[in-house]
Parts: sequence; structure tokens; C-alpha cells
Amino acid sequence: VRIGSAVWDVDLALNDEQRFRGLAGRAHLQEGVGMLFMYPQAEPRAYCMRGCLIPLDIAFIDSDLRIVKIHTMLAEADRVGRVSYSSGAPAQYVLEVSAGGFARNGVVEGAKVEFLGNIPPATKAAPGL
Repeated sequence: VRIGSAVWDVDLALNDEQRFRGLAGRAHLQEGVGMLFMYPQAEPRAYCMRGCLIPLDIAFIDSDLRIVKIHTMLAEADRVGRVSYSSGAPAQYVLEVSAGGFARNGVVEGAKVEFLGNIPPATKAAPGL
């Protein structure tokens, strides 16, 4: 995934099981690595930090591949995921990277996102619950 001059090598989350697991349980996330969550259509979305050990940046991306909202999500001591982070607008994709990764690379809301390599079309993603 490329945003401006920054590139992230991403794992894909294409179905409910993969999206539910996400980055939970990872004790470290290298710079330049992330996870791209894909859905077959854009809808308002909300994510939490259930089971996450490290803080993350999250970018909600619309069907035109523009970032509609960015949050830095903090790990919760009890790992329950009580705090919800909302897209605020329909999003078809969600990109999670290490906390501060977007700021370090000048990534801002409204930025254009480009998919590189073998990322499948969103139509290959399973609908969410």
C-alpha cells in the first residue's frame, strides 16, 4: 500500500475471521508493515483495540481510495476494546500500521491511497456481519 512516498507491506483481512483477529496479540509491528482490512462495499465502520498489545494508527479509506479518517488507537490495559474508533463516513478499506507511522510519513486525511502488488479487488472480500 502506498500513500504519498510511504509504502507499507500489508497482510490482508478479507473475511470476518481475519478482520476479527486483525493485529491482536502482536507484541511488535515493524515500521513499513501493516494490515489492510477489505470489505466488498463502503459503509460507516468502527474498530476497537480488543486483544491488541501495541498502539496502532488506523486509516479509514473510502471506495475512491481516499483517507476519510485517521486515529491513533491506544492499547487498553485490560485488552477488552472499550474505546471505539469510527470512520465518520463510509469506508471500504481500513489500514492499520504502527502508531505514529502516518505522522512520520506525512499521511493526512484526504490523501490518496494506491494498492500495489497482488492486492485483490474488494469484490473478493467477504461481506461483514
